[in-house]
Formats: sequence, structure tokens, C-alpha cells
Amino acid sequence: MISRRAFLGGVLVVSVPLPAHAATGFTPNVFVRLDARGRITVTVPRPETGQGVRTTVALLVAEELAVGLDDVRLEQAYGDTARFGSQLVANSFSARQLTQPMRTAAATARCLLVAAAAQRWGVPSEECTARDGAVRHGHRVLRYGSLVRDAAALDPATVPVTLTPPERWRLLGRTRAGRVDAKAIVTGKARYGIDTRPAGALVAAVLRPQWIGALVDTLDDSAARAVPGVVAVTALDPATSGQGGVAVIARSIPEALRGREALRVTWRGGTPTADSRVWLAELETALPAVPAAPGPVAFEAVYRLPLLAHAPMEPMNATAHVTATGLTVWTPTQDPGGLRASLARQFELDPANVRVEPTLAGGAFGRRIEPDPVLEAIACSRVAGAPVSVLWTRDDDMRHDSYRPMSVHRLSAVVDAAGVPTWRAHGIATWPLNVLPFFNDPAIVKLNGDHFPYTVPGAVDVTLRPAPLRTGFWRAVYAGHFLYAEENFLSALGQRAGLDQVDLRRRLLPADSRLRRVLDAAAARAGHVRPGFTRGVACHHDYGSVIAVIADSSDGEVRRVTAAVDVGSALHPSGVRAQVEGGVMDAVSTVSGAQITVREGRVVQSSFRDYAWARIDRAPDIDVVIVPSDAPIGGLGELAYPPAAAAIAFASGQPVTGMPVGVDVG
Repeated sequence: MISRRAFLGGVLVVSVPLPAHAATGFTPNVFVRLDARGRITVTVPRPETGQGVRTTVALLVAEELAVGLDDVRLEQAYGDTARFGSQLVANSFSARQLTQPMRTAAATARCLLVAAAAQRWGVPSEECTARDGAVRHGHRVLRYGSLVRDAAALDPATVPVTLTPPERWRLLGRTRAGRVDAKAIVTGKARYGIDTRPAGALVAAVLRPQWIGALVDTLDDSAARAVPGVVAVTALDPATSGQGGVAVIARSIPEALRGREALRVTWRGGTPTADSRVWLAELETALPAVPAAPGPVAFEAVYRLPLLAHAPMEPMNATAHVTATGLTVWTPTQDPGGLRASLARQFELDPANVRVEPTLAGGAFGRRIEPDPVLEAIACSRVAGAPVSVLWTRDDDMRHDSYRPMSVHRLSAVVDAAGVPTWRAHGIATWPLNVLPFFNDPAIVKLNGDHFPYTVPGAVDVTLRPAPLRTGFWRAVYAGHFLYAEENFLSALGQRAGLDQVDLRRRLLPADSRLRRVLDAAAARAGHVRPGFTRGVACHHDYGSVIAVIADSSDGEVRRVTAAVDVGSALHPSGVRAQVEGGVMDAVSTVSGAQITVREGRVVQSSFRDYAWARIDRAPDIDVVIVPSDAPIGGLGELAYPPAAAAIAFASGQPVTGMPVGVDVG
């Protein structure tokens, strides 16, 4: 579903021109339209997974159209890359790739409206201004709605388009606006994938393989079919219909679950004795050899990192309707356009007959790039002859995820007389992401994960071993592995030498670097370490952005996290803070106890009861400093997690040998 090029470099969204003429309004491009009442509708090309893309798009359009944020109505684009460009939400791309096209789309509409007003008044366009949903010339005012027909009659190619310069921005970067969909979310009015029920829809629950890789051996579904409300039972082929298992299709969720409980299934194959402790030990034996050092190695350490589940608040789900002429899918997805194209290929359909409607997603973190819930829903709809919603339970979601891989890291360093590293070696043994075959390449893993920012020469070597279960994208992907080991190792070196952690990093960063600036900003805001507290520090640069995180802990609990971030232009400041806060809470969770373990072939954890994600009472005070710069707009969604995890781990005051801290890994 995601190409190598799309992951590594992304695909720019291009505003596709459309005829401006419309019977009742003005549609200068695929993203913006105005009706005769002046109402503005914006098509958001990428799905909302919690990252705030709808709010950012609304701000971009409202800014360029010189209207208020409340004047913009949003519609979610259906899957169609030919029409909307790349629709992939991954690699912290959304703001970076949407800013210019959305600004241009809205500015095009504004300039055409201004030109229409100038033409009506018989004055130069340069003498007219757009403000508050109207074009003005002296005391004369024309509302946008009164201009849509004239604007639609203009040839867009004949009207110069100018963007509003940042110094004249009223909304972008200058407002504490919350999310445009916040009220609907907190009042329960927002519709997620799990809420989707087309007319006549049935629901399905799937009995999934009872251990890793297991296949159905024998099936007795007679008791399940006898459950009131059960419509059909069907075995799912893992080659074409997700992860396999047996689906019970019913008229309601309780009936589907009762039918699933009544199934009698035996299983074969797979790895019923698999144990994640064995996997971790195998990775440790596979570590690359330490290369020859230019001097005596002063310190060496090994770090072990566990499996992690995505665990979004909204479990996996999808709704599909297969008809004689085509296919419609409603689902929370990170790539509606890519999903549409892949479904058309797999089922040999004309793309014109495949419709993908992305819903609001209750979290994604990389998991919703994958199509397995959709394939299950399609298989069920074919059997039932009706729309079917496949709903995963929390147990399903936790035990049948595509997990963040385990990894083992060995780091070595040569230091100078002051204890500052002058050479380093980092050997990694891990698994590829087997949801995408091109990740079975150590060079790709290194490219994705190795963002060491300090002026310490050395060698980084990656060894890959086949993954023994499903592995996939998890927030920050391999950077979360690499940086956790590297920053904790650097902190350990500083501690051994009695060096201040901030000062050590200052020595190793160029004085004029963006990263040095955010480190200084974080240190200034955090102040001195208070008595009874321990401190961890980490820095990170990726996605065109930079961040420094300082964590302060006492009594084994992280109390305060200070993060300074430079994303170029912070288009939506409160959104920037929210993204950093989310990354910090993921870090608190994974450092303090969350991990996935496998025993006797199956995942042990089944809910938030035993997958120890941090509750609100574990949340530290989080202070986010936004450092302005003239750098191009950078990404943010995955930026904060790696340094926050490293800083919080070292701040714990316990010896860091892996993650979580202070418990057995694996």
C-alpha cells in the first residue's frame, strides 16, 4: 500500500484545476468551493487520525481567503490519488506536503473573487482588498456570495495568484485556536469508523488464530449458526482476507460475539511454542561484531527493546459493501487513495468502481496503513450479500497487531581526557517490517533510524533477522530504537565523567545549529535540577524539524518534561503542543512498563489492564517551548517520542539496560 518512494520522500499534493463554472457557485480547484451564499467548503485530502490535519487545512484556507476559522466548512476527501494527490498520512508528511497546495488553492479563489469585484467596479485589482468574507474598495463592499458567478466566469490562468505573506497572517501561527472538530469529539457527535452503519449493514466478529501463524484445521459451526441473529459463518483465507480465522456474521454485535463463542475450531501449523524471551536472546547473539576502534574502548553497553503494540483507543474496524458492479469501503485508514488502488488491483476491478470513504480515526500510529480489517469486511460482505462491519475487540486488537519489532543494541565509545566521546560504534540486531518487503534491507533500516546529530565519528551496523510474527510501522519507526540506545549511552558516558548532560551535548553540537538553539531553549526553560530530582536529556532531528527534551524525575516518577521544538513555521501552535504532549505520554508508557510479550505461541497482553499504558495520574507536567525559525515547515507527529523516551528513561535514576526500565524485557 505504501511505496518505497512514498515512504522515503513522499509525493507532493498538486492542486488540480477544475472548470470554474458552476450552476450554483464557484469551484476554482478540487479543494475549495464557494456557493451563492458565500459559504466556503474545503475538501481535506488526507484523513484525520488525531494529528489535527483538518484544523491545519482549515487554518490555511481561512488565512488565504481572509475569513474566520468558523466560516470554513470541511469535507473529507474520498480515496482518489489522481484527483487529490497523495493521501498518505505517514512519516509526518501532512503539514509539509499540504501547506503550499492548500494555500495556493485558497489564494486562487481569493484572487479570482477580487478580480471579479474589480471588474464590476471598473477599478484595478490592486486597489481592492479581501477581508472578512468580502472584497472592499474604499467604502464599497461586495460579499463573496455576490461575486461567485462573476468569479466562476473568469479564466484562472489570466489572474495572477499571490499568497498572503507571513507578516500579514492573522490566524496561522498567531492563534491559540483549538481543533475544529473538538466539540464534536468530546460531545460524542463525531463519527468514527466504529460508528459506521450503512443501511442494511450486518456486523461480524472474527475468531482469530489461537497462536502465531496458526491455520484453521477443523471447523464445527453448527452451534454458532443456531445462535439467534447469526446470519452466516465463513472461514477467512489469510492469503486474501486479512490474518485468517473464522468470521461470524450477525445482525448485532452481541449476537456476533455469542456466535463466535459457540464456534468449535481446531488449529494447525504456526509456532505454538514461540517465546519472546528466546527471540530477544537470538537477536543478541546476532549483534554485529564491534569494529576496530582508534583507541582504547572506555565504555560498552547493551540495550534491549521489546515488542510494542499500537493500541489505538479505537480498535481496528472496517465496513464493506460488495455489489455486482463494484465495492464501497468505509474505514479509518491512513491512505485512502493507496487503499483504493490496492483493492482495485487485488480484486481486478476498475478503480472507478471502488469507493473508499475514510472515516475519523481514533488513533493510528502506523497501524492503519495496513488493510487487514478491510479485507475481512470484504470477504464477509461477499458471503452475506450485504454491507458488513467487522469490529475487532480490544483483545483482538492487542493480540493480532503488527508490532514494533524487538531490537538489541551494543554501543562502544572511545573518550578523551575529559570523558567526552571521540569515537563510537553502534551495532543493531532487529527485524524488518514484514508488512512491506523493501524493509528487508539493513540499509533502509539504517536510513530510517540513524539520525545521530552529534559530531562524534564512528560506525553504525545493522543486522536483520526474519521476523517471527507480524511487524509494522509504529510511531517514529526505527528512529525510536536507534535514538533510545544512543542517547542513553551518551548520558551514561556523561554520568561516568561527571559532566552536565546539557553541557555535554552542547559540546557535541555546532554552535549555530538549530538543534543547539532548541537545546538552549529547553535548558533555559527547565532551569537547574532541583534537590531530590534526577534529569535526563535527549535531542533529535528528523522530518525537517528539531527537538530537545529534558525530563526531571523524583522518587522514580517523571514529574516534569520540558521540550523545545523548531518546526519552521508553527502553523497551529496548540496543535504543535498537543503532538509533543502525545509523544511524551507514549514515552512515559513505554519506559514505565508497556511491552508485548509472547508465551506458548500467543501474545500475553490482552487489554490496557496488562498492557501498561500510562493513565492520567501518571502524566507529568509538560512544558512545550516553540522556537521560531525561518526553516521550511517540518513534520511533527513522530518527532517527540524518541527523545522523550530516552530522556525519561535516564531521568528514572535506575540503570538503563533496555525498555521498559527496571523490569525484565521480553
